[in-house]
Amino acid sequence: MKIDTLIKELNQRIDKAEIDSDVEEVGTVAEVHDGIARISGLSAVESSEMLLFPGGVMGLALNLEEDAVGSIIIGDASGIKEGDTVKRTKNILSIPVGEKMIGRVINPLGDPLDGKGDIESRDNYLLEKKAPGVMEREPVSEPVQTGIKAIDAMIPVGRGQRELIIGDRQTGKTTVAVDTILNQKGKDLICIYVAVNQKQSKVARVVKTLEENGALEYTTVVLAGASDGPALSYLAPYAGASLGEYFMDQGKDVLVVFDDLSKHAASYREISLLLRRPPGREAYPGDVFYIHSRLLERAAKRDKEHGGGSMTALPIIETQAGDISSYIPTNVISITDGQIFLETGLFYRGVRPAINIGNSVSRVGGSAQIKSMKKVSGRMKLDLAQYRELESFSQFASDLDQETKQSLDRGQRIVELLKQPANRPVPVGIQIALVYAVNSGFLDEVPIQEISKWEKDLWLYLESSHADLLDKLVDGWDDETEESLKQALYKFEKTRT
Repeated sequence: MKIDTLIKELNQRIDKAEIDSDVEEVGTVAEVHDGIARISGLSAVESSEMLLFPGGVMGLALNLEEDAVGSIIIGDASGIKEGDTVKRTKNILSIPVGEKMIGRVINPLGDPLDGKGDIESRDNYLLEKKAPGVMEREPVSEPVQTGIKAIDAMIPVGRGQRELIIGDRQTGKTTVAVDTILNQKGKDLICIYVAVNQKQSKVARVVKTLEENGALEYTTVVLAGASDGPALSYLAPYAGASLGEYFMDQGKDVLVVFDDLSKHAASYREISLLLRRPPGREAYPGDVFYIHSRLLERAAKRDKEHGGGSMTALPIIETQAGDISSYIPTNVISITDGQIFLETGLFYRGVRPAINIGNSVSRVGGSAQIKSMKKVSGRMKLDLAQYRELESFSQFASDLDQETKQSLDRGQRIVELLKQPANRPVPVGIQIALVYAVNSGFLDEVPIQEISKWEKDLWLYLESSHADLLDKLVDGWDDETEESLKQALYKFEKTRT
């Protein structure tokens, strides 16, 4: 009998053979180190399939090679040794999702970390899902009010947008994100804060801030701590995105903060090098761009036919010495719809939030602003940019003309007005009044050192005497509303003199 005929006959017999459904597919640990296991066997395993190691420890199949499988170990790998048996679960990695997750602190696998008991969940979502297609999306048209004056006026964020928060360490990136979450109270927006490779003490402070301000009622915290290893840090952003997609599929609006994707990229680099994947630029693997693009593309504003929900992403990236042109920052900048750049120099000069308006941009622009904010804030960014130019020029000039002095004075007042303490978001009606006041010259005679007090007094005055006007400012803008605001500002000036 010819060899070809023999092979054909054997294949036919194999195809006809009945396989016992109880038979388990198993492999053997050939090598284990640094949270990575190399397994022989398991030839039918699928990418991102969960594997079961001895002692109930789970693994995730990442490298599918010809004669072996490379797996990351999720959990304590100390008890796993060479020769151990590994079983297939035939389940692709997923996370439990549901309303019960709101108000809880969980790990990337959906297990509770806050000591408040188990979480009941009926649904599971895959950690890796295909992003909504172009035909499912609609243009961003509704704002996510951050409560931060500089952002809402000049770098607006819309529902369904991906806006990067970028800057050196200790410049207030997390504070911007947390303040945005705090400002969503009563605004029908579910928030998810994903902490990637963060110190647990830092995350505990964030959770405490959310709790004290009543924001944990609509927020889920997904934590992969610095001591949890690279596997959970790699999975955490995808877990947050899957949880957000569950609410988006219900037609709800969701805000997801990824804090931060620099550490996510570093965790993926560590895993990839241990799995012996070839390194590329700066030792990152070639697909490091893809891991972030497939994550952030999941943020979208869906059209009414597909539920009308939205998921807004605020990824955070840490730079080194303000270098936004390095590898990971440029990768994420090219994926997102704009960035909020926080500058160390401004931070140490007391300008907080330390937003560099020149390097910050929102590619959605006025589409993400309500009509009244769009109307009053138009010239503010131009005035501030002009001030920055004149500020550096005026250091070398002894004699300045009157117009230049006016521009410098106006710019100084805008800078002072945009300063804002942490964890104190400003309602959008008050923001509109403040921006209109500075643009219309109402602050021109106010000494710079008194602007903070002037702002507090105006806030109190408008809320106590003109609450109906604040509602009108949020609802729209017309000549009558503008005249009412102008008269209110004149009356306020009289109360101060």
